[in-house]
Amino acid sequence: MPGEFRRSGGPAARPAAGRHRKKGWDDMEQRRLRDLEVSAIGLGCMGMSAFYGSADQEEGVKTIQRALELGVDFIDTAQIYGPLTNELLIGRAIKGHRDEYVIATKFNYRMDDAVPGDMSTVGRQDGSAEHVRSSIHGSLKRLGTDHIDLYYQHRVDPNVPIEETVGAMAELVAEGKVRHIGLSEASAETIRRANAVHPIAAVQTEYSMWSRDPEAAVLPTCRELGIGFVPYSPLGRGFLAGRFTSPDELDEGDFRRSGPRFTGENLQANLRLAQKVKEIAAEKGVTPAQLAIAWVLAQGDDLVPIPGTKRRTYLEQNAGAVDVELTKDELERIEAELPEPAGERYDEAGMRALNR
Repeated sequence: MPGEFRRSGGPAARPAAGRHRKKGWDDMEQRRLRDLEVSAIGLGCMGMSAFYGSADQEEGVKTIQRALELGVDFIDTAQIYGPLTNELLIGRAIKGHRDEYVIATKFNYRMDDAVPGDMSTVGRQDGSAEHVRSSIHGSLKRLGTDHIDLYYQHRVDPNVPIEETVGAMAELVAEGKVRHIGLSEASAETIRRANAVHPIAAVQTEYSMWSRDPEAAVLPTCRELGIGFVPYSPLGRGFLAGRFTSPDELDEGDFRRSGPRFTGENLQANLRLAQKVKEIAAEKGVTPAQLAIAWVLAQGDDLVPIPGTKRRTYLEQNAGAVDVELTKDELERIEAELPEPAGERYDEAGMRALNR
């Protein structure tokens, strides 16, 4: 049954905690990240403002607003997206409906002198208590709210004890500026240390059919501690969904053009993987994107994927994945037939920032 399948040697999904539905929202399934209730599928907003080439700001606003109509109330952003411009965009989109959304944002780099849209003005990484306390004010102002529902440390600062960072985040909770706190791309050991200071509601890490590293330690640790898990890039940055087959199809400013998995021999190997996803999806009568998201959803009710998009058409397609049920046989077929991915998730510098 969905939620019971596991890769041999990987973590079994914890027993379903029950599915919750919010009345009036197109019957979208609800899940819990510890004590935080959110739609079973969220919306990653990064591509509306940064890293994926050109973007239409008005379409971004309409996509965020359309998400609510579909019952997708969990919106994910970060200070670095733009920088700052994505939080501003979301602030525009949710105006007048703030309390109907669950807003997650992240801090990491110093933004004291940052100019919206200019990455060259972003400062150094800083997990200090002082930065935690000061950085929240900018996010609150840009988002047009008096609180953040889920506040993540975007990457763990190796030069600052996690106890200091989380201790300061806990102070924000006590002050009412933050409702829940989370970590992104943290190691199992760091998660344990952080959770000992203050309950961690969610850990956000890349997880998908072709990025399964969290199964080794991070996901089991989250389940042991009762922490929700938020997979980003469940579509393999669009590749598993068939959005592109060559980096030449992407905009000049799209960082995927030089991604290890999308170039050279790795690309050719991974095209076979994407073709298998397409083949299985076609046989089931769903899109490759829906199959990829449904696979993540089937790994346990404590997972809430946040596929990113900047268009309403893809949002509507992605949201439909909540109704795709994968049988045990289908999950076993995916396990048996999907080729191993080729290449790392990020370049060398990006990989060094993970699993700290």
